[in-house]
Amino acid sequence: MSGSMLIMVALAGIFLLLFLVIRTKLHAFVALLLVSLLVGIAAGMPLGEVINSIQNGMGGTLGFVAVVVGLGAMFGKMLEVSGGAERLAATMISKFGEDKAQWALGVTGFIVAIPVFFDVGFIILVPIVYGLARKTGKSLLHYGIPLLAGLAVTHSFIPPTPGPIAVAELVGAELGWVILFGVLAGIPAMILAGPVFGRFIGKKIHIVIPDYMELEEKEYDKELPSFGMITSLILIPLVLILLNTLSGVLLDEGNMVREILTFLGHPFVALTIATMLTFYLLGTKRGYSRQEVQDIATKALEPAGIIILVTGAGGVFKQVLIDSGVGDVLGEMMGDSALPPIVLAFLIATAVRVAQGSATVAMVTAAGLITPLLEMVGMTGPALGLIVIAIASGATVLSHVNDSGFWLVNRYFGMDVKDTLKSWTVMETIIGLTGFVVVLIISFFI
Repeated sequence: MSGSMLIMVALAGIFLLLFLVIRTKLHAFVALLLVSLLVGIAAGMPLGEVINSIQNGMGGTLGFVAVVVGLGAMFGKMLEVSGGAERLAATMISKFGEDKAQWALGVTGFIVAIPVFFDVGFIILVPIVYGLARKTGKSLLHYGIPLLAGLAVTHSFIPPTPGPIAVAELVGAELGWVILFGVLAGIPAMILAGPVFGRFIGKKIHIVIPDYMELEEKEYDKELPSFGMITSLILIPLVLILLNTLSGVLLDEGNMVREILTFLGHPFVALTIATMLTFYLLGTKRGYSRQEVQDIATKALEPAGIIILVTGAGGVFKQVLIDSGVGDVLGEMMGDSALPPIVLAFLIATAVRVAQGSATVAMVTAAGLITPLLEMVGMTGPALGLIVIAIASGATVLSHVNDSGFWLVNRYFGMDVKDTLKSWTVMETIIGLTGFVVVLIISFFI
């Protein structure tokens, strides 16, 4: 099949994916699998090879993603159940002072969303926003936007959250580089989209606590864990993964220290260590029975399962594109573009994000489309980490009415659509653009 026909097949596949997700409301997992099948057949692959590509794409992706996302979900659930998120918020507000509560909430969101899913972190911490707004008489947005910014930045940029994990696996990036660049891009993004924008929009739009959201303060039957314990547990896997990456740069191959750090810093080992510690320190040591800890861990895997399957289907789409030859043609076409790969990655993710709303679908789709180009130009190491954050940035911008996060914030803050667009959508766009600008600048030096 000619190159132009393969390009037509790829474009038709992308438009069909968007149609199925947006118009027919078909679940993203099924839509990605169906489109992968049809693209493989339309590209002229033998039917047996189409099935093999699906199996290889799913297996190759989930062999890594399922373990990491599963462990991360259990880790985060223990933090949630123990009241660790509330402890972080209370300590941060105490340290910063109430007059700088915006910064405290931004930092809290940034830390909490590393192990805890975005929507869960927001629901746990929003009563603190309500309490501060009630006490000071300021708009909910004054405190809510910094918290949301902190949560959203980490949710998009820093593993072991599912989005960057999925993209890193699909493009072949080391998690250490993704964490490093995610932090470097995330901190200025959180500051600009959080305290800075929150202060501005809080003066423009005065939002009070909606009548239907007068939440009672959550009570825990056990004393909250210490701030030091929570921060240590969250940092353990991140530090181990970073040490693994840095040892590969600084130490010679065969060096015993490097081998030990490579083992301990592999995401499987690092997250297993962290998860086992949370089971003990936040679970059995604090009075939970072994059965209760097991039940908490099992409950954590319910939302994780959906993310794992969608990511696996993204791996299938990528594999079919590569095996059918569509990927090579796409890579050549994008390679002929005057735009560098990091810009293309951002633009593709942005287009899919705006069209269908889901950040996860935008990330895995963009990763599948850009991977052939990355392989063609031989991009490796730190550069792939930058590509991951560029894709994550594109998948964050311009959240609007087709994104579930938009409606979550709309409901909890009692805003109309117009004010949600002015606040949440602008905040998400500031995060995405700031993250992209930072990694683009770093790319000039790597």
